[in-house]
Amino acid sequence: MALTQDDGPGSVAGLLLAAGAGRRLGGRPKALLEHRGRPLVEHAVRVLREGGCGPVHVVLGAAADQVREHADLSGCVLVDNPEWDEGMGSSLRAGLASLAGTGAGAALVSLVDQPGIGAAAVGRVVAAYRSPSSLVAAAYDGKRGHPVLFGAGRWADIVRTATGDRGARAYLKQHEGAVTLVECGDVAAAYDIDTPEDLFHLE
Repeated sequence: MALTQDDGPGSVAGLLLAAGAGRRLGGRPKALLEHRGRPLVEHAVRVLREGGCGPVHVVLGAAADQVREHADLSGCVLVDNPEWDEGMGSSLRAGLASLAGTGAGAALVSLVDQPGIGAAAVGRVVAAYRSPSSLVAAAYDGKRGHPVLFGAGRWADIVRTATGDRGARAYLKQHEGAVTLVECGDVAAAYDIDTPEDLFHLE
């Protein structure tokens, strides 16, 4: 199945990468960390929807069965990534492959461990989408961050280059001049939940 779309702008799908094992968190899957009384993955899905993304595809990996059991992901397309331990690149490849043929004109990629990025930032990045060749990223004080929007015309090349934990960084660096940066530092905080010291961010 082709990883490109040629039928106009189309919708912006949300692609949530939620496969991480949370090794530096003692093996607690990041998707199931509690935030505001619910699993972090539920919060992240709601942010994508409120920001204007649809449909929402969620890539699961570590403890996928537990995530399915404990998180309400109704209405989402759940994508299993059996190679999740290879890093973010494998989840990005699996997620983009799941969107092939859906008619989506772009995928807005977000990470489950960034609860400081809300619907306002997602909405700004979505609003900058113009065509299947679009390449848009949130910026924080001018520095590129997440979420990142990839027009469907770019998916095949991203899949070919997304490896290890770098995800699409190599592709974004190679096409830096084509990236539209959307400042979001006034509406979001781009911290990650990676270590026990980061858990204070959760509410």
